[in-house]
Amino acid sequence: MLTAELRRGDLVEVRSPAEILATLDARGVLGALPFMPEMAAYCGQRFLVERRADKICDTVKLTGSRRLPEAVFLANLRCDGSTHGGCQAECRLIWKEVWLKKISPDAPAPGPAPADELAALVDHVSRHLRQSVGTENGASECWTCQATELFKASDRLGTFDPRPYLREYTSGNVPLSRFLLIASRAAIEEPARKLGLSPTVFLSGPGGKTATDVPLDLQPGEYVQVKSKEEIAATLNPTGHNKGLWFDREMIAYCGGTFCVRQRVRRFIDDRNAQMVELKTDAVTLEGVACTGDRSQRRWLCPRHAIPYWRECWLRRIETPAVRRLLPHRAAQGGEMD
Repeated sequence: MLTAELRRGDLVEVRSPAEILATLDARGVLGALPFMPEMAAYCGQRFLVERRADKICDTVKLTGSRRLPEAVFLANLRCDGSTHGGCQAECRLIWKEVWLKKISPDAPAPGPAPADELAALVDHVSRHLRQSVGTENGASECWTCQATELFKASDRLGTFDPRPYLREYTSGNVPLSRFLLIASRAAIEEPARKLGLSPTVFLSGPGGKTATDVPLDLQPGEYVQVKSKEEIAATLNPTGHNKGLWFDREMIAYCGGTFCVRQRVRRFIDDRNAQMVELKTDAVTLEGVACTGDRSQRRWLCPRHAIPYWRECWLRRIETPAVRRLLPHRAAQGGEMD
């Protein structure tokens, strides 16, 4: 089942459950990357390759950029958390190339996956989703998913090695214009970071309770406007957090934009310790809003398109606009084709 290296824009078909099962070890992983139960429903379906996973960010040990060998992202397929305790992180699913086959647009469509094969695959990859681990505070439940295993499944990339940046262009991941923009930005900011000339906290504030702490109780489908950088800074503490939630530099691009509330976030699996986080304070996600890797030091051009969480005090409720205002840089934030 060897496959020629896939490129952005290739049409692929997810292999049958039996073919995928044959690539997995006893723990349901290939090259340390799990095939998750949430992915099984896509067997036999066809998608466009959106990006190669040649330069992805490390959210487990925060070491910078890493390379995931022989793996790609398809369209904007995301995990729904259905077998991971209702996790709402909505991480993009990662596909090993051997789980896919490149096809032509006129290839005949396959029949539905045999129910027994699908059940066998789901059963196999569901056996090690969670386990009890002893901690200083007693037993704790830990989860296994692609995000928690990403460090083990990937290889480190040198921050100042130009080859990973060049590969983003030569592999077809990004167009030349975007490649030149981000490469030039990284060439300036990375040496400054290494020399300690750039701040470690991107946006900070005085901390303390503000008048904007009044809860909005935002619900999916409502429209909001992201407040200005200055307004958001007023809600942050000196480390750039608001009630434990970090305001990331990728989020600054959305200030002033109008967006629809995607969902309220109540729980997600923390990549770093594999434990479920139960949020006791407000947090929402917004439609069409994701990290692009355009502004983040050490994780330039990352295609994971992680969906950030927003405090309600960073937003203001507005009436449903007649025409939704989108910021110029793209619906491709969510993984669509440029």
